[in-house]
Amino acid sequence: MDVLKRILNFYINSSIHVALAVYALTWLTLIQFELDYDKNVLYFVFFATITGYNFVKYFGVAKFHHRSLASWLKVIQIFSFVAFIAMCYYAFQLQFNTLIVLSIFGLITFLYAIPLVPMKYFRDSQKNLRQIGGLKIYVISLVWMYTTVFLPLMDNGIDLNEDVVVTGLQRFIFVIVLMLPFEIRDLNYDSLKLATIPQKIGIKKTKIIGVFLLMVFFLLDYFKDKLDGYTIVSTLIITFITLLFIVFSNKSQSKYYSAFWVESLPIVWLIILLMLS
Repeated sequence: MDVLKRILNFYINSSIHVALAVYALTWLTLIQFELDYDKNVLYFVFFATITGYNFVKYFGVAKFHHRSLASWLKVIQIFSFVAFIAMCYYAFQLQFNTLIVLSIFGLITFLYAIPLVPMKYFRDSQKNLRQIGGLKIYVISLVWMYTTVFLPLMDNGIDLNEDVVVTGLQRFIFVIVLMLPFEIRDLNYDSLKLATIPQKIGIKKTKIIGVFLLMVFFLLDYFKDKLDGYTIVSTLIITFITLLFIVFSNKSQSKYYSAFWVESLPIVWLIILLMLS
């Protein structure tokens, strides 16, 4: 049992789980726009997510404790390096225009982890984008929106149209909602200067906003020019499941409530759509 728990912890801490979630949302976009399974895009997204998330999570730790890193962190570093090599390989399989836009979001990821904003603009020490009050949830949602919607469509030569914009907006809202249980969980640990949504308006109002956003997320389907029953049903089911996770989230939630179960929702959504279609 202890071995299984260690494997699960490595699976989560090494960002494999979140990478599968991003992979699932990207594949979901391909299905929704009736595109073939795109190995290069999907594998790039998977390995880029591992590389980016581990860089953001462990950059500070590795920087200050490089010689005394715990064994599990050393393994994650090696694993992340392998993922980086794989990411670079699949990046060169993408279209040139896709790579240009990707470089912008790569810069955002870099700024998200590295403090480059001068101290004079804030009250305390230098900050990265992750630490600027109220910005974190929107930066993550923006990056996920581009990665899971615009990147696969752009690389497959799909022009920007109303359905693409609506799908992007849906994805942006969905990721914001997925972030809310994490922000509720972290109320006991986050600095007040982060100005997260639960810190500013409380847990109850955060849940109300989450429910409202899910309603918008679902109704946006009806603004698409091309819509099928499978998409509507899958969106309705995942909306209901996500709503339950929002309602039952609290700051004393179990270790795996958000880190595993909430982050599993994109994978669940993909499975639902694959089963229906």
